[in-house]
Amino acid sequence: MKRVFSLQSSVFAALMLSAGPLAAQEPITLARAIELAQQQGYQARAAAATREAARYRDRAFYSRLMPQISVGGFLPQYNRSIIQVLQPDGSTLFRPQDQVNATMSMTLSQRLPLTGGEFFVTSSLARLQLSGQQSSRTYSSTPVLFGLRQDLRRPNASGWDRREQPIRSEVAERQYLEAREDVAIQTAALFFDAYAARVALNNATKNAAVNDTLYTLNKGRYEVGRIGENDLLQSELALLRARTSLDGARLEQDRAMAALRLALNLPATEPLEIMVVSSVPEFEADTARAVVEALKNRASVSDVELQEIQSRRRVTEAKLASGIGATIQASYGYNATGPEASQAYENLQEARAFSLSLSVPLLQWGSHKETVRAAEADRDRVVNQGRSTLEQTAQDAHFAALQLSQARRNLTLSAKGDTVAAKRFEVALNRYVIGRITIDNLYVAQNEKDQALSNFVQALRGYWQAYYRLRRLTLYDFAAGEQIR
Repeated sequence: MKRVFSLQSSVFAALMLSAGPLAAQEPITLARAIELAQQQGYQARAAAATREAARYRDRAFYSRLMPQISVGGFLPQYNRSIIQVLQPDGSTLFRPQDQVNATMSMTLSQRLPLTGGEFFVTSSLARLQLSGQQSSRTYSSTPVLFGLRQDLRRPNASGWDRREQPIRSEVAERQYLEAREDVAIQTAALFFDAYAARVALNNATKNAAVNDTLYTLNKGRYEVGRIGENDLLQSELALLRARTSLDGARLEQDRAMAALRLALNLPATEPLEIMVVSSVPEFEADTARAVVEALKNRASVSDVELQEIQSRRRVTEAKLASGIGATIQASYGYNATGPEASQAYENLQEARAFSLSLSVPLLQWGSHKETVRAAEADRDRVVNQGRSTLEQTAQDAHFAALQLSQARRNLTLSAKGDTVAAKRFEVALNRYVIGRITIDNLYVAQNEKDQALSNFVQALRGYWQAYYRLRRLTLYDFAAGEQIR
């Protein structure tokens, strides 16, 4: 008797990794399903948007390191008030005053990467107009002014940011690749849910047909007294169970196909059919290579490096932020004044300024020391957690490679077991029809056939889940022999 669902009887039965363009009603392979999910699935789109946001932030960071040009001022600033006016004889009178002040300045600034200071060049023009008894109008210009602001014994935030940003960018890129592999793993699971549901439906259809035939046969045998009523009732119960299983299999297939369609972001009206073929990638996953690639490619490895840099930064900040510090600000340029704007640029005079501000804490009740110790303890925690993460990453990659090899062997045995169980049921059915075995033995063979078929589907699922899990944990394509990009 023919099998319920046609499966390849070879050692391996798996899914084709390469697929052509998807036609309107062309069945899709696992590779094509994953390709669609990674191109148009909602999770893949969210991962791509996250990566794009990280890239834009990275570009914005490096843009801020370039010279910045800004324009500012008051256009205008009006003030009417009564002010104190010092008289020639030393007395003070209060006089009303109308004042309109307008200023405009342009500044070019640049952060210094090594010291964290700021160098700037400024040009400005101001206009002051007074109304009332002392009405006047004056212009003041600063054509060019060079300046420097520099903190001493303070954390260099710009320098630390420069060390962190490349690693942040690397982490974001690797997290995107891992997110795509997560999509592949999830799609593979949904794909095999649909595949298992289709296998179960075809098997349930076949079982229902076989049990219906057996029940009809047993009714005839019961009428002529060749079997007892118990065997007939057992046959009828098996038929009812087979029909119930068939209804459940139909519902499960509809659910599984709907879930797969949602993962692929396909319209509900578009036909969807899956396909399997008898080939698997021919490669052996070397455990040593898996560990090396995992430690080189995983986002968690880069994140460990980033956290260690941040922990050292916090220690430095704790040591310098509340200790003795100073700020130097110096500028040199030219300025002038005049009743007209054009005259404000004549007879330029030197403009020089220098200031040194100090901050010397005298009594902190040990807060500085304790803050430093807390930062150092956090650094030690991060270092140890980082080492644990690296060890766990290497261990996960090592056992993922072993799991793939075991999954291949399990698939071989399950495929053979499925073929043997199907043949055994066929023989048992033929022997029961000619009255050589009891109905109990037939149903045992049928249950073993169903279980072997289920084991084969689960072994197929396990192989491909192990395959994509190894890719996820190493970001390395062992079948192609290259890093996943």
